[in-house]
Amino acid sequence: MNVQEQLLCKRLLELADNTYQRDIPMFSDFLNLNEQEILNQILTKMPPICIKTMGGYSLAERVVVGFYPQERFDEPIPLVCLKIEPLNRKFAEELTHRDYLGALISLGIERSVLGDIVVSNNCAYLFCLKKISTFIMQELVKIKHTSVFVTETEFDEAVSLQTEEITGFVASLRIDALLSLVTGMSRSRAVSYIEESKVFINGKCVTSNGANLKENDVISVRGVGKFQYKGTSGTSKKGRLFVTVLKYC
Repeated sequence: MNVQEQLLCKRLLELADNTYQRDIPMFSDFLNLNEQEILNQILTKMPPICIKTMGGYSLAERVVVGFYPQERFDEPIPLVCLKIEPLNRKFAEELTHRDYLGALISLGIERSVLGDIVVSNNCAYLFCLKKISTFIMQELVKIKHTSVFVTETEFDEAVSLQTEEITGFVASLRIDALLSLVTGMSRSRAVSYIEESKVFINGKCVTSNGANLKENDVISVRGVGKFQYKGTSGTSKKGRLFVTVLKYC
């Protein structure tokens, strides 16, 4: 482990120990997929407490970890969903995930208190720690040249998550073959992403390009995007599989 990872381990173990010693819930900042892998590696070193994670919706890549005494397991994790939308949609720019995140970071906000940002229908849904939500609602007023306003809201996955259906033939259900289809990258490039620990299946880091996919597996590629393998629906004369994948926009 590098120094940052060692510090994270120490911090998570301290939170767990505080929960056990003081009999109160404790909460981490948001952990990315790599940091969640580290959490899984140290679970056996933690005292007998309850742990749960939450990112605000079922496909969240960044999650907050709650450490609980058993009798207080129902206490909510302190995160909220904020909706960021333009004051005037007619003159609003087409803003990207990078634009929203850049505007937040420019306010001096640490990335660790911010969760996923879901861009949908010319607005964005931001999951963040409750302690920073009021500041964001007050201070985030412009992104690039677009004036915006921010409100606390409930997140409706059925309405807010936009997907694009991708279909095509692959030689096998190996992860490198599927990535090549859905991203357009070569299989050798897909393998390099795997070797660089940038590919996750259902939140678990993939270490082999030979990993096979199962129906409804969610694939996340850092810096590229998120996809869900929906299954096969036929075979070509040469034995290639016709697959369907949902790409989350």
